[in-house]
Amino acid sequence: MSDTLRSVPAAPGRVPLLGHTPALCRRPLRFLESLHTVGDIVRVDLGVRPVYFVTSPQLIREVLVIQARCFDRGRHADRVRQLFGNGLATSDGELHRRQRRLIRPAFGRAARTGHAAAMERHARALTEAWRPGQVVELDAAVTELVMAAFAEAMFSSPMGRPAVEEMRRSLPVIMRDAVTRAVLPKALDPLPIPVNRRFDAAAARLRREFDNVIARYRAAGADHGDLLSLLLAARDEESGEAMSPEQVRDELVTITVAAAETTSAALSWAFFELGRAPEADRRLHEEVSEAVGAGPAHLLDPSRLAYTGAVLHEVLRLHAIPLSMRRATTAVELGGVHLAEGSEVAFSVYALHRDPRLYPDPHRFDPDRWAAAGRAASLPRGAFIPFGEGNRKCLGDAFARTGMAVVLATVAARWRLRPVREEAPREVRSVSIPRPAGLRMIAVPRGQNAREPTRLPVNPP
Repeated sequence: MSDTLRSVPAAPGRVPLLGHTPALCRRPLRFLESLHTVGDIVRVDLGVRPVYFVTSPQLIREVLVIQARCFDRGRHADRVRQLFGNGLATSDGELHRRQRRLIRPAFGRAARTGHAAAMERHARALTEAWRPGQVVELDAAVTELVMAAFAEAMFSSPMGRPAVEEMRRSLPVIMRDAVTRAVLPKALDPLPIPVNRRFDAAAARLRREFDNVIARYRAAGADHGDLLSLLLAARDEESGEAMSPEQVRDELVTITVAAAETTSAALSWAFFELGRAPEADRRLHEEVSEAVGAGPAHLLDPSRLAYTGAVLHEVLRLHAIPLSMRRATTAVELGGVHLAEGSEVAFSVYALHRDPRLYPDPHRFDPDRWAAAGRAASLPRGAFIPFGEGNRKCLGDAFARTGMAVVLATVAARWRLRPVREEAPREVRSVSIPRPAGLRMIAVPRGQNAREPTRLPVNPP
């Protein structure tokens, strides 16, 4: 071990043999937020295995951009790959670079416009069923909305209907149990414990239906103008090769889980944060009243929804991915510390976005951090990375932002949403952004004040 590696401070709370695992499991988000007070590089022992957490935007950028080729996804990705396949989120090296080239066109401007239109259509259908004073199980309603819109983007042909139905059935199980399934020791995989049975059955059903619809599309040979048709038609510009059916399947699973999770969780948090921030809510509704009257929300110039965009920026700052890991594929120097090949490096976007050195009063929901001219420009590079950075930045970031803005505007054109309880709901682990557990909100027509909920059923048909 080098002298510089010996000098890396360890996080407090380490116990023999278990390391920092008890502290990380007990209060994971608070533990991650505390690491910047220890140093820019902090040793955290997961059992007896050291992981080196980088906490400054400069060093996170080193890992993700400047020295990105010195790292692969690490052991967590090895574990997730066994569950989800070898899609963009888990692949490395040349396969990852090739897949990015092939998939990038699927998230172009035309696809974004079509997806935004679908999000608006489903948001209108959802809100037309609400009644004044109704209590809405918002996280469940938003998840269903997002899954329906993404299913439409992926499978526009009737041949895809069985896969769409399986998405509705299996995705909630996969999203609920994926993190637990990934962090369990591999030795427990064969055991018929409930989380294994639920997750493995749901994942197997989803893969099987995706395989079936891919086979039907390939046999028909027609272009349906959807995501699956684009993936099947994609050819690598260097080799001219197409993706194998198995690779197409893995990419569909990756896009489905990652996109549905991130978008639905962020939207749920956006409605909650607005519901307890009257001034921000008022300003968003004023902007929407002026902008949406000019035509469909999905066709609006983004500049007409500037404050809505600031709200989404602030939501994505406050509610971000808690933990990402990398593994050094060669000896590398990071912040003056010499790491050997195979060293595990980690960072928390959630903690980075709540670092008081970067964001004053970091736990406060304040869209003016982004609406005020020049304030965002004063942040160091790498301080705001909700969709990652470098060669692993999410290809669907603009796709997701556009869809979320359209849903916010569409709902706000008719309703205000007020939380049943003012305190923040519990954050539960998920594939990407921690989700709000049991988020219940009261639907209030525009122009009325929130009142006690009526005795209407939740989300009536």
